[in-house]
Formats: sequence, C-alpha cells, structure tokens
Amino acid sequence: MNKTFDAIIVGAGQAGPSLAGRFNDAGKSVALIERKLLGGTCVNTGCTPTKAMVASAYAAHLIRRASDFGLPAQQLVGVDLAAVKRRKDSIVSKSRQSLEKWLTGMEHCTLIRGTARLSGPHSITVNDEVLQAKQIFLNVGTRAFVPNIPGIDEVPWLTNTTILELETLPEHLVIVGGNYVGLEFAQIFRRFGSEVTVVERKPRLVSHEDTDVSDEVQKILESEGIHIRTGAECIRLERLGSQPIVHVDCTDGEPAIKASHVLLATGRTPNTDDLGLESAGIERDEHGFIPVNARLETSAPGIWALGDCNGRGAFTHTSYNDYEIAAANLLDGGSRSVDDRIPCSALFIDPPLAHIGMNEHEVRERGKPALIGMRSMTRVGRAVEKGETSGFMKVLVDAENQQILGATILGTGGDEAIHCILTAMYAHQPASLLQHSVHIHPTVAELIPTVFGELKPLI
Repeated sequence: MNKTFDAIIVGAGQAGPSLAGRFNDAGKSVALIERKLLGGTCVNTGCTPTKAMVASAYAAHLIRRASDFGLPAQQLVGVDLAAVKRRKDSIVSKSRQSLEKWLTGMEHCTLIRGTARLSGPHSITVNDEVLQAKQIFLNVGTRAFVPNIPGIDEVPWLTNTTILELETLPEHLVIVGGNYVGLEFAQIFRRFGSEVTVVERKPRLVSHEDTDVSDEVQKILESEGIHIRTGAECIRLERLGSQPIVHVDCTDGEPAIKASHVLLATGRTPNTDDLGLESAGIERDEHGFIPVNARLETSAPGIWALGDCNGRGAFTHTSYNDYEIAAANLLDGGSRSVDDRIPCSALFIDPPLAHIGMNEHEVRERGKPALIGMRSMTRVGRAVEKGETSGFMKVLVDAENQQILGATILGTGGDEAIHCILTAMYAHQPASLLQHSVHIHPTVAELIPTVFGELKPLI
C-alpha cells in the first residue's frame, strides 16, 4: 500500500531534521527516513565527537604545560582513552537523544528507519513500502573514502569513524592524509601520548591553503613531536607479522614506517551509490556527487539534494545553510541562492585555523590590484597572556573598491574572531568599517582593526 506525504526527506543529517521541522510547523506532512543514526556525520562521527576529544587532548596538553603558567610541574603518566571515549560517547548520545525526542514529538512528521531507494520521479521505496511525495529531498551525506592503494587488503586500517571506538592508545599511529581529518586526529593522539606520523602525498599539508599557512601548520604540529612526511608519491601498505608497515616514496626520511595503527584520512565519498538515482533521472558527477543549481534543485523536477552529497559544501554549516535556502524558497516565498554563500571553514587543531573568502593565491590569480595586512600572533596581547603565540592573521582587500576579499586567522581564538570580518563581507562593507571599529580589550578580535589599518599593496 502506498503512502503519500507532502514531502519526503532522505537522511537525518544537519539539513534533514530542521527541514522536517519547518514542514511540520507549516502543517505539511513529511516523512524523514534514516537508515542508521540520527544526526548524521556531525553528531555521530564528525564535529561533536572529535571536538569533544580535542577538548580532552587540550586538557592533557595544559597539564603537561603547568610550569609554563607558574604552577607546579605536572607529570601526566598516561591518558585513559576508555574514559575519554565514555565522555565523548555521553555527549554524542545526549545530542542524538535530544534530536530523536524533537522529531518524534512533531505532529506531522513520520520518522522511518530503513534504507531508502528512489523508485520513480516522485516515489521512494523503504522497508518494502512505497512512499510518494511531490517534493523529495536527498540529504544522504558522505563517508570516508578508502583509496585503492597497494596492500590495502593486507593491513587493518581505521577511518574517522572506527578510530572513535578505540579504547587503548595506539603505540604509533600513522595517518595517511594531511588535511582536516588527519591533522585533527594527529594532534589529538599525540597529546594523548601516542607517537604519530602524518603521510601526505602532496608537497605540503592542507595544500589548498596558502604556502605560509601550510608551513606554519606543519611547524605547530612538529613542535609537539608529530612526524610529517610530505611528498609521499608512492604509498603502499604491507603486513610484517602482526605489524602494519607504511611504505612511502619521499625525498628524505626512512622509506618504510612501522605502525601499530593506520588511519586513512584521504577524503570523503558521497552516499549516493545505492539511492536508485537513475529511477528518477537524476545525474551524478564523476565523483558520485549530485549536481544541483543555485536553488539546490537536481536534474529531476521536484527533487533537491542538500548537504555534503551535492558537492556544494562539505561542512555542517554549509549543510545547515542548504536547509535554510530550501526552506526559505519553498515555504517563505524567498529567492535565496547557494551562490551567495561566502566560503568559510576551520581546521580545529590547536591553535585553530579559520579561513573565509579568497586566499592570497586566489587573489593573486585574479590579477587585480589588492592590499594585504599581516600580524603575527606574537603581537596579540591575548595570545601572549595565554602563552599561545603560534600563528598569524592575514586579511586581503580589493585596492579599487576597498571590499574585503578574504581573511585567514591561524591562532588562538581565531575561529571565533574571524566572524566579525565575515559579517562585514556579507554586508558588503569596506575595510574601513573594521579599521575604524573599536573592539574590546583584551581579545584576539581587537587586533583586527589594527591589521586593516596596516594594509600594504600585494606585490
């Protein structure tokens, strides 16, 4: 027997539940289908659990640094990873339970557990039932990409999901991949007490960032004893007895690394392979993502793709913004567009790296006159007082119209302070707005007007 709804949402990640809430509040019937855990990657295997572990790692780091703050030196004998896991699991569980309570309390929302598959342009099959709706939203997210490297079947390996289940510390964690996921786990486990090596195929870490940013990130990680192996062109795995071996082809360093655990952190792949997209005439690109237009509509009328699976953003905040765009356009008569979104992201190592808009490389490629402002965190009072002076601030401005093009803050509190610049960019305000602003002392953000007041031509 077929069931008909006003809307069907596949996936209970960041965009799904909020969109279901909006349809419910509008008095429209909505089915929300989830085959695994409510909350998606962010709540279960992404932001929430990893940042809980970042907090535990930061506490361990501070204990070791007690003497730097004039306190009696402390010897951190070891970290109880099982206890760290229990804390992390408790935070995740509470978040998931709160979400389920909210969803099941909605009058017009039906929460369905199962695997959804499109069976036509307006129908979805789940648990041998056929659901129909004129509006369908695909919010299926992504999973860890497993590269087809030699020896992948010989060695046990971890992903961002399975590493969260460890209860004993790895003796030597080798991480394949030098980007967001890999570097966050690298610092976490190094601060917990593991030996850590990061292996990156490209010549530098976080290679999409400017070179000075990559260099500073590597300097920060190496200062904590993390081994960095970049330019690893030929990575292969081997098992020697019970020990995993990671072979690398780098310009210097040992050609083989003995590991106790191997983490694969080489990107994400969309969960679109078993959705039956062909039944609705929906296209996928060569990487499996679902192309959408500026209104997040797919190639099939009446079907939208939200969140990581559409390739228009890979973060919780972009997924949530997808929900806001879809809800505004469909329920509020709006005309919002994903093209209006300013790129913004953060790497949550300590200190964090936050970036908005264009980076210096992109500004140079644009070929138009620009201004740049820089300030080392050693010249930020709040950073000095906290004993956390690694990093710098960088801002970029159009020399002709004074519009802010982008900013990067690698430093303590930078992931929060950068938002005042982002807000000015959304308001299309000139750099002089921030230059003439008065910010609270002593904060990291108080130096933002100073940086904008020291702009020089980008040569």
